Amino acid sequence: MFRSMFAAVSGLRNHQTWMDVVGNNIANVNTAGYKHARINFQDTLSQTVSGPTAPGSPLGGTNPRQIGLGSSIGAIDTIQTQGSLLTTDRVLDLAIQGNGFFAVSDTLGTYYTRDGAFSLDADGFLVVPSTGFYVLDDTGAQIQLPVTATAPALETITIGRDGGITGFFDDGSTSLVGTIGIARFPNANGLLRVGDNMFRDTPNSGAADLGTPQVDGRGAISSGFIENSNVDLAAQFTFMIMAERGFQANSRVITTADEMLVDLVNMKR
Repeated sequence: MFRSMFAAVSGLRNHQTWMDVVGNNIANVNTAGYKHARINFQDTLSQTVSGPTAPGSPLGGTNPRQIGLGSSIGAIDTIQTQGSLLTTDRVLDLAIQGNGFFAVSDTLGTYYTRDGAFSLDADGFLVVPSTGFYVLDDTGAQIQLPVTATAPALETITIGRDGGITGFFDDGSTSLVGTIGIARFPNANGLLRVGDNMFRDTPNSGAADLGTPQVDGRGAISSGFIENSNVDLAAQFTFMIMAERGFQANSRVITTADEMLVDLVNMKR
């Protein structure tokens, strides 16, 4: 009975964690570039009542007899699938179609994101407006547009699927003024979330391979679009029901084991 109670307690904890994961996914259903998380359970050590025996004469072999001791969390994975694209018609709103991440940096290091809602600061640097992090080009350098130049003056820009930023000047000339970089990883699921829609590389993600879009398996860039989260609300509500029922079932196991203990204690009266 005590085994069943402690096994059910582990089930309660794990299903509560599952609900936490589902709740966070639903909370970020409209977060640009968010990638939903998935939880996996695994069983814990089992108590062996009797071990297996080999077949012989005059009896055949027997299988082991084991009693499980509960469950534990095997993994909480980040699912890096493509989200749908939302049209904004804003040039500096960028979405990646395919593999890869935008690279952004501050004084402490480089981070990676699928949220491409960028803007320009007063000096012409392409930045993340919420944090001020600099967006990096295909060589790892900060992208600065010649917005302060007066002869000729930059009037407008376009961004191609290959990440090239083409500037149009008031004298009628055009030139390539920068290239958006995309980083890819051997194992993107191994990236570490650090908040603000960003990830950091880890030993299990592998080192970032920063380069030009549409080259070496990197995705293409779509200007005027933002990538929505890849959260499937129907699936998350289904998981929420499963987590709730699993929690209730484990609670019932504890209640039943407790009633059995009460009956045992009441036997001597």
